[in-house]
Amino acid sequence: MNRKLSLIGSPTDIGAAIRGSGMGPEALRVAGIQRILASHGLDVLDCGNLAGPANPELPPELGYRHLAAVVEWNTAVYRAVYAELTQGRLPILLGGDHSLSIGSLSAVARHCRETSRKLRVLWFDAHPDFNTAELTPSGNIHGMPVACLLGHGPDELTAIGGERPILHSGWIREIGVRSVDAGEKQFIHEQNVEVFDMRSIDELGMRVIMETALEGIDAETHIHVSLDVDFLDPEIAPGVGTPVRGGPNYREAQLCMELIADTGRLGSLDIMELNPALDVCNKTAVLAVDLVESLFGKSTLMHRPAL
Repeated sequence: MNRKLSLIGSPTDIGAAIRGSGMGPEALRVAGIQRILASHGLDVLDCGNLAGPANPELPPELGYRHLAAVVEWNTAVYRAVYAELTQGRLPILLGGDHSLSIGSLSAVARHCRETSRKLRVLWFDAHPDFNTAELTPSGNIHGMPVACLLGHGPDELTAIGGERPILHSGWIREIGVRSVDAGEKQFIHEQNVEVFDMRSIDELGMRVIMETALEGIDAETHIHVSLDVDFLDPEIAPGVGTPVRGGPNYREAQLCMELIADTGRLGSLDIMELNPALDVCNKTAVLAVDLVESLFGKSTLMHRPAL
């Protein structure tokens, strides 16, 4: 695993319905993300925050809210993430709302093409994020990034990085889904995206789900983790804008991170949708950092992460 990490703050809630996730990067810093990761002997560079347009809180136009501004933020994310990858560093995007993962994964996909690596995306989220302008009940682009990444969306977002689609459906695994808009459900089935919802986790257990999601990972694979904090049950992670009851508990979430760490193939990470305005004493940020720590070396005495 790459031991050179770069923190990239993207302080905006431009793609969300509820304000506050733009404060997420600073909450993660207050929770000690740089210090804690450095305590594991990692080289952690904080690149500071990106800049972009403010949230004008306008209604949707042609099915999208704030499309031009979302494109501007994602272009900045794309450039920053790609720059760190080309320097041989592992980028950690501190969000910010989940629409920003379009830019992040555009950079990762380009890097994988240029280095002849396979890409596996693990999308931890209570929502499938598979809406389009025609399906969305709100126009909020943070509910659309997976669809955009697979080529279903405005040209300005579906070809960042020079290739469309940015991802292919076989590269992505969605984990923890439990809230799906009516229009999304059929569309997801049509696209053959592998979704492990909470029922499958309840029936099979998180270990089996993660082993399935990680099947086929080898030395030539780049794993990208896109962690929407609302993946977690709101009882343990209240600081999110769109909480959904019945999510994974602390140990289930830790197991996910530990099994990814065991592969030694993590290459990039997004931490998204943390909303300090809705949190309690920064507990959700502290939990998010705890999970990230498990991705980078924290383990029990019985197990050692792969090198």
